[in-house]
Amino acid sequence: MKKENRKLAQQRRAEERKKAAQKKKIKKILAYALPITAVVILTAVILADYVKHHSSNEQTTETQTTSQEENTEPALSTDTSLTVADGDTVNIDYVGSIDGVEFEGGNTNGKGTDLTIGSGLYIDDFEEKLIGAHPGDQVDVYATFPEDYGKEDLNGKEALFQVTINGIYQ
Repeated sequence: MKKENRKLAQQRRAEERKKAAQKKKIKKILAYALPITAVVILTAVILADYVKHHSSNEQTTETQTTSQEENTEPALSTDTSLTVADGDTVNIDYVGSIDGVEFEGGNTNGKGTDLTIGSGLYIDDFEEKLIGAHPGDQVDVYATFPEDYGKEDLNGKEALFQVTINGIYQ
C-alpha cells in the first residue's frame, strides 16, 4: 500500500511540475506578446488618425472641435489624497539593489516609467505592494527574481526596490 501511495504522490508531483512549467511558458509568451501587441495597435491607431486628418484639405470648425475632443488623454495626477488601487496606471521611479548594491537595469534614473497595477509585467508581487500608496510616497518593495529570469547575476535573488510614486493617471 505504501508503494502505491508513493507512486501516486510522485505522479501528482510530476503533473504539478508540468503545469507549473506550462504556466511559466505562458507568462513568458504574454510578457513578450502583450507589449508587441500594444505597439502594433497604437501604430494602427496613430496611422488611422493620420490618414483621417490628412486625407481631406478641408479645415472645418467641426473637424477642429472633433480633434480637440480626441485629445482628452488621461492626465497624471499628483494629488496626495489619491490612493493606488488595482487596475490604476501609475508613474513611478525606482532604484533596485541586491545586498545594498545597485544592479544594471534596476534604475529609472529619475525618468519615470508607467505601470498598470495588476498587469503582471513586473517580478514577484511588485505591483501589488504599491496598492494603498499615494502620489509622493516612497515604498520599499522586496521582490525575488525568478530562477530563470535570464540574467545570471539576478536569477533567484531577492532585491530591494526603493519606489517613488510620482502620480496616478486620471
